[in-house]
Amino acid sequence: MRRNFTKYITSEYIEAATQFTTARSKVERRIMVYVEGYDDIAFWRGVLSPFENEKLCFEVNVPTRDDLAKGKKVLLGMAKNLGDNLILCMDSDFDYLFQGKTEQSAKVLNSKYIVHTYAYAIENHRCNASSLHGLCVKITKNDREVFNFEHFMARYSSAIFPLFLWYAYSALSANTRFFILANFKSAVNIGFVDVRSDGRSTIDWVRRSATDKLRSLEKSHPEHIKRVKEFGVSIAQLGVTRQNCYLYMNGHVLKDNVMVLLGSVTDLLKEMIMENIRNSSRKGAALDNEISNYKNSIRNIKEVINDNENFKSSDLFKMMERDIKNIIG
Repeated sequence: MRRNFTKYITSEYIEAATQFTTARSKVERRIMVYVEGYDDIAFWRGVLSPFENEKLCFEVNVPTRDDLAKGKKVLLGMAKNLGDNLILCMDSDFDYLFQGKTEQSAKVLNSKYIVHTYAYAIENHRCNASSLHGLCVKITKNDREVFNFEHFMARYSSAIFPLFLWYAYSALSANTRFFILANFKSAVNIGFVDVRSDGRSTIDWVRRSATDKLRSLEKSHPEHIKRVKEFGVSIAQLGVTRQNCYLYMNGHVLKDNVMVLLGSVTDLLKEMIMENIRNSSRKGAALDNEISNYKNSIRNIKEVINDNENFKSSDLFKMMERDIKNIIG
């Protein structure tokens, strides 16, 4: 028989356990934090750590179940047990944009003890445009600014924005059959980036692809056109614009595209370093060693994105901080 051990954990239980161990520790309050999966632990640890002190600590875990189930629905099943010492941290998905119009959105937004990303997911924070140059430096050890990431992501967002509205609306209407994620992904996919022209041809290609899909949707489902526009007006009040909608799109789709973008830019940056090495006075074994040392210093793009914490000055992150401060008092 499958058992869900986390259903027995309550805020009161955590408080009592903390009091029991107070004699051996200065910690007066331990807040147990549950997240969606193992990949989320490091992200939320980085978010929560600045709030810790000698009297307050967080412990970040995934739900303990013998069926190994994880994810947002599992977390929300714990909602009735939450309190000052037991909280949940999760991706917003579209729940922030839906503003309580669905049962799940209402549950996420109305609980003081649920901290959500406001952006679609943790991947959207990690792919914040303002942090991408820094990731290139970590990957290549080259600090030359050869590409304007913020300008590119603003243009990319603008190109996909009308289609983004249709996909988000289809999720809100619980009628994703007419516009599934795979179709959205294929329409907004970045297959290449022309770095030396600041990505202009890439944006043009994405805009054409998104526009073709948009026209197809409008032709096939004209009954939704007005509602999609109304949905766009409603989320504009939350700060969603044509230039920043990438922060609210599916996080895995965004991450896949940003990896292509970073791959193109870092290839150029690495080649610049290699050219400098080859043009140096080093010869023979010394040259080979320098090339080998540089290649060994290069980091994996996916790992660097997963380690990224240079998004903490964003408005969405500050909203998360506000919610955490509201919990700890």
